[in-house]
Amino acid sequence: MIPTIGSKVYIQSYKHDGSLHRTWSQGFVIDADTTRYVVVTNKTWVIEADGRKWYTREPAICFFYTDRWYNIISMIRKSGVYYYCNLASPSLYDQEAIKNIDYDLDVKVYPDGSLDVLDDDEFRDHGSKMGYSDELIRVVEKSMKNLIEVIHEKKSPFNEKEIDRYFQMYLALIKNK
Repeated sequence: MIPTIGSKVYIQSYKHDGSLHRTWSQGFVIDADTTRYVVVTNKTWVIEADGRKWYTREPAICFFYTDRWYNIISMIRKSGVYYYCNLASPSLYDQEAIKNIDYDLDVKVYPDGSLDVLDDDEFRDHGSKMGYSDELIRVVEKSMKNLIEVIHEKKSPFNEKEIDRYFQMYLALIKNK
């Protein structure tokens, strides 16, 4: 199942134990195929597992992959494009929402290309508490290495021109709605 371009979708992130981690109330689908869903969130409510709610400040182009163990949120700010990469299970779309399992590790990429790896302690802690298998840990760690290579090589979507192209597609699509 592939979401329809121009449709609005919910986004749901879970934890390994099946508990809901975070939801986005709305994403606007601007591109989709069997391997990737590209969705824009813009001034969207986000609800955390603990009930906290917050509103996204800027437009973000989100890349959800059906065959990769991460997803990428590119946030368009006045100071440049920032990327927040979540190590997570491959995403699926079931007509209710785009869904994945968040595995705690994150990579933040700054406009100058520098990056920070975040939440390694949370990954280890949740791995112990939720019983991540050795195989799952290997897959997530290998995916982290692959993701960092993609970032350093500036492969899709780590390219401001690609992000701008998708943002212009979004503006054209919502203008025609």
